[in-house]
Amino acid sequence: MATSPTPPSRGHLVRIDAAAESNLRFIRDAMERATSFTAVSGLGLMVIGLAGVAAWWTSAPWLGNARWTETWVGAAMFAILVGGASIALKARLTGASLQTGPARKFVLNLAPPLLVGMLMTVAMYRDGSQEWLAPMWLLLYGAGVITGGFASVRSVPVMGLGFVLLGVLALLSPSTWQPMFLLLGFGGLHLGFGAYIAWRHHG
Repeated sequence: MATSPTPPSRGHLVRIDAAAESNLRFIRDAMERATSFTAVSGLGLMVIGLAGVAAWWTSAPWLGNARWTETWVGAAMFAILVGGASIALKARLTGASLQTGPARKFVLNLAPPLLVGMLMTVAMYRDGSQEWLAPMWLLLYGAGVITGGFASVRSVPVMGLGFVLLGVLALLSPSTWQPMFLLLGFGGLHLGFGAYIAWRHHG
């Protein structure tokens, strides 16, 4: 006499549900890691580039003076505000989330080199030393953009590499050339890559 199949136990069903939920969570996390943080604002980078040009222009008469450093630090603070605000605005307009894994990776990888740069700038300002400021700014900012940019679109880490190369050249050049490298980096690279990102990635 044929017997009907024994229905799966309730415990077995729970285990299947738990496994399915675990698999879905794994797939969701993998997809999140695979996506890029696309809320980097090209228009924001262009504004930062204009601020870099303005800092180079206004600080030129004070090269070798504390006011030269103060001018560039002021431009950096402005750039941080513009960068954060422009990213938030682009994320809102494009529907990108600032809570995803790529967004967190972008911030967490970018922040440490910037923080180190701020601390070193304070120490060198107190000592009245400007000789290594430009190479340090270019190298640390470039390193942060490279590492943070790996969670973003490809042009972002490429821009970071450009900053690192300028930093190396600044290390090998006379200190009187440093303003030129700052102009090429914080002015030129921001304007150029900002225009490309704005065109290629919708703002």
